[in-house]
Amino acid sequence: MRLFVALSPPPEALTEVSGAVGRLREGWPELRWTAPELWHVTLAFLGEVPEGKLPSLSTRLARAAGRYPPMTLAFAAAGAFPSAKRANVLWLGLRGGDATLPKLAASLAAGAHRAGAREPERRRFHPHLTLGRSRTGLDLRELVESLAAFEGTPWHAGRVHLVRSHLGPHVRYETVDAWPLAGRG
Repeated sequence: MRLFVALSPPPEALTEVSGAVGRLREGWPELRWTAPELWHVTLAFLGEVPEGKLPSLSTRLARAAGRYPPMTLAFAAAGAFPSAKRANVLWLGLRGGDATLPKLAASLAAGAHRAGAREPERRRFHPHLTLGRSRTGLDLRELVESLAAFEGTPWHAGRVHLVRSHLGPHVRYETVDAWPLAGRG
């Protein structure tokens, strides 16, 4: 199973983002825009995980989530990977959780690895919501600038979700399990 651990923002926050980017989509047809029903904030990408590892994975992810407190987050300002000039990914950033979110992501990745998932990624964690992708490296400086002032309404992040990706012509995500952020702040 192809799995990842994520935060699922509330519908109100996603509707706000949809309103901000919806008017921009037509002007950028060369960008493959991510469908709003697939929007999430990835904390740890696990890749292919054998189904037999799920019990251990669930135990370790629940333990990791339980160590961290709920957070108040908000979507804010756009950016691009690797750069706005040669972008492969257009994203919207997050405000809030600065001290906690990277530690939570690292803890989830380490727990998943101990349960038999792949080695955690070594690059610096950068929480974001992927809005669109390009295979060719587009110049998205104008688009990033048009979303630079975006400030979403704060929302409560109180659970992490283990999600299965069903790839194919129509990508679909399925929540396998979820655990509360139950630590004390």
